[in-house]
Amino acid sequence: MKITFLGAARDVTGSKHIVEMGDFRLLLDCGMYQGRRQEAYVLNKALPFEAKSVTAAILSHAHADHCALLPLLAKDGYEGKVYATSATADIARLIMLDSARLQASDYEHLLSAGVSESELHAPLYTTEDVEKICGHFVHAEYSRTIPGWHDLNSTARFKFYDAGHILGSALTVVESGEGESVKRLCFTGDLGNGGVPILHDPEQIPEEIDALITECTYGDKIHRPIEEVDSLLIEVMNDAVRNKKKIIVPAFALGRTQELIYILHRLHNEGKIPAIPIYIDSPLSNSITEVFNAHKEDFDSEAWTDFMNNHESPFAFENLKYVSTKEESKALNNAEGPLMIIASSGMAEGGRILHHLEHSVWDANAVIMLTGYQAEHTLGRKMQEGRDHVPIFGRMHELKARVITINEFSAHADQKGLFNFVASLKNLKKVFLVHAEPEPAFAFQKLLAEKLPQLEVVVPEPGQSFEV
Repeated sequence: MKITFLGAARDVTGSKHIVEMGDFRLLLDCGMYQGRRQEAYVLNKALPFEAKSVTAAILSHAHADHCALLPLLAKDGYEGKVYATSATADIARLIMLDSARLQASDYEHLLSAGVSESELHAPLYTTEDVEKICGHFVHAEYSRTIPGWHDLNSTARFKFYDAGHILGSALTVVESGEGESVKRLCFTGDLGNGGVPILHDPEQIPEEIDALITECTYGDKIHRPIEEVDSLLIEVMNDAVRNKKKIIVPAFALGRTQELIYILHRLHNEGKIPAIPIYIDSPLSNSITEVFNAHKEDFDSEAWTDFMNNHESPFAFENLKYVSTKEESKALNNAEGPLMIIASSGMAEGGRILHHLEHSVWDANAVIMLTGYQAEHTLGRKMQEGRDHVPIFGRMHELKARVITINEFSAHADQKGLFNFVASLKNLKKVFLVHAEPEPAFAFQKLLAEKLPQLEVVVPEPGQSFEV
């Protein structure tokens, strides 16, 4: 096997790796870079490989930084299959359609605001490109559901295990060769944070593994217990009632929004939070929540105990309102607190959340609640860093709102979870650390070198290739 790292190498976004097994070229993920707009556009506008040179693709999960450049494959003439769990395929279509529409919408919004067409970036792809790549999807379910391997060709095959990251997320084991020449590669995609609501914890891999490609977003951090989220939400919600505050929550439409709704619903049932209006202002979140409801077989036992066994949906309760139209969304900008608005995107890089932030960042009586990792150069990171002014729609706005971060919502494993997963793999020889900024990647590399000295641990640079 030869592995080439073409994205998320010494970076957190843009996951793309090519595995060559003889003449067979397998693409692992095809994600979008997120960050500085000009830099991201340059990195996203063209694939760093020939689409037609790829034989097949595997999608680990449906977050945009792992799936949202798949339409470029179709646009560039890709003819192969894209393997994913059925939940991932369902959600990826929604994510990619939303991306195409947002690109077009933001382009038109800035154009109407007087920005010169020569200064704007044209949309990377259209909804037609999305539908075209969706025609290449092939469902491949978890090994616990359908035991055995999925064949890629006569000498290469793969299995999916539950990554516990988001609905449908998969750990991929690729096996190539025959007899004594067999090699096995494990790709985590993103490894889940055990103990979070709704999803199963990451599964153990029973096969012996020669090489591992693993994310290490939190390779230098330990998460606080998820139970601490309850206390913070109770404090924030009660403060909002006392002081008639708006709580603005940039949240990923996929995973984070559903987890937050789940916890708010449970706290509401337990009588621990006041019944203030909570608005989910994200058509994408609403559609994805419908996909969650269609895949209850992937929920953990806690979700069944808390809700489904009582014939109750985790994602609906009396003061929770789903917003659909633009008119309803705009009306929220002038609504008075106490209320909570949850809208995507989670790093505040696009979507309706930008309009709500534009009307709230200057308000010292508002709260902006960030619900997880904020990549470098994103608006979410700038607010998290407490900058005096932040850019929204190309204009600087004074930041006076209170900004808080709840990292316990993270769908990523922390350093302990990552280490335990690596240590659990049998016969492992080589580890490639990706999907992290350099500091946590090198910190985790150092930990592995100290605790598991038998491993060769590499933090690849973009474009580097390695033989396994």
